[in-house]
Amino acid sequence: MSTTPTPTPIPTPTPPSPRTLNTSRTTATAARVLRQLTHDPRTIALLILIPCVMLFLLRYVFDGSPRTFDSIGASLLGIFPLITMFLVTSIATLRERTSGTLERLLAMPLGKGDLIAGYALAFGTLAIIQSALATGLAVWFLGLDVTGSPWLLLLVALLDALLGTALGLFVSAFAASEFQAVQFMPAVIFPQLLLCGLFTPRDNMHPALEALSDVLPMSYAVDGMNEVLRHTDMTATFVRDALVVAGCALLVLVLGAATLRRRTT
Repeated sequence: MSTTPTPTPIPTPTPPSPRTLNTSRTTATAARVLRQLTHDPRTIALLILIPCVMLFLLRYVFDGSPRTFDSIGASLLGIFPLITMFLVTSIATLRERTSGTLERLLAMPLGKGDLIAGYALAFGTLAIIQSALATGLAVWFLGLDVTGSPWLLLLVALLDALLGTALGLFVSAFAASEFQAVQFMPAVIFPQLLLCGLFTPRDNMHPALEALSDVLPMSYAVDGMNEVLRHTDMTATFVRDALVVAGCALLVLVLGAATLRRRTT
């Protein structure tokens, strides 16, 4: 008597855990953020145009002393994108949480890492456009005289913009309102601005302040811009500065995913 063999059940694929960073979820989050930003032309203008306008004004503030513009223009080319990305990202992320959108998203199979990575990807795309426009304006229209390659300037400007995005995502977890998010700027950005070496060389500062500046990422952003300003080739110091800025951005993104809350209390 023959028996019919029992068919082997086909295993059902296990869906990826929301705790695991998933490419499709990350890109879907980035696409949603970009769609929302396209309906907010004021935010787009702030992100894209403000750094260019500031560089344009700075050039003609020092119209009688173009060498001064050359000495500080490269540094500000990295600082302006960092500040604008910090402001816009912190406010946009906080708005997601206070409106309840973040809570609804995290109730779906969407991890905190996916959300943070999606935001970083979306704002990073805008950072590329912003940095390219600002660098092109400074070098080819405003006559910023750099010894090295303008592409290295663009690289540092982009890393600075990504760092601003990461810092904005991180501090938004500690703000209860958009006003509080803006209030974090003096605490997070201004000390770095004063100690980064823009106003005076860092080795001329008090030893305690010089030591503090050595652990602030904006100091390495300014140092990297100055390396391009003074050297024709990529130097080891430039590589170190770029890696430090990129590493700080990645570290802050990880901290942002760890501290992200569903809603503001």
